[in-house]
Amino acid sequence: MMMDAKNASLVMIDYQPRLLPAIRHGQKLVARSVTLGRIAALLEVPVIGTEQSPDKLGENVPSIRRLCTETVAKHRFDASEALRATALAERRQVVLCGCEAHVCVLQTALGLQALGFQVFVVEDAVGARRQGDRSAALARLSQAGVTLVTLEMAAFEWLGDADHPRFREVQALIK
Repeated sequence: MMMDAKNASLVMIDYQPRLLPAIRHGQKLVARSVTLGRIAALLEVPVIGTEQSPDKLGENVPSIRRLCTETVAKHRFDASEALRATALAERRQVVLCGCEAHVCVLQTALGLQALGFQVFVVEDAVGARRQGDRSAALARLSQAGVTLVTLEMAAFEWLGDADHPRFREVQALIK
């Protein structure tokens, strides 16, 4: 199945300052995710953030927080129930990125899938402290029927074709 910008939401999971220093290639992850969020905003895909226990881990880093039209504070690792009351409820596809791949991203993806959403995880925009945990999470997600994609796959599927009025802007963000 293809991603459709008119039917998709982007959820950016837990880019918090107390968590990011421990994430393998954390700054690169943030940069990729900011690009993904900027593309989503250009193509009118709602961008929703989550923050795990923000009283302890802080709010999402400003570059991520600015991109989100709404942010959900949560204490459960699976954010699917908390997300039901957001703009996500109006669309059937959910594209996920964030931290940590084997905890909050995995549990949220499986939770949203159980709620009937088509779930996509942007594998070059998810991270974990250890590469083994990230790899195991991506394998498990794939086995569970969650579609793994890359930032460029999301961008070009949301665009649909080169005649899209935002094509050049999106292409410039990717290069």
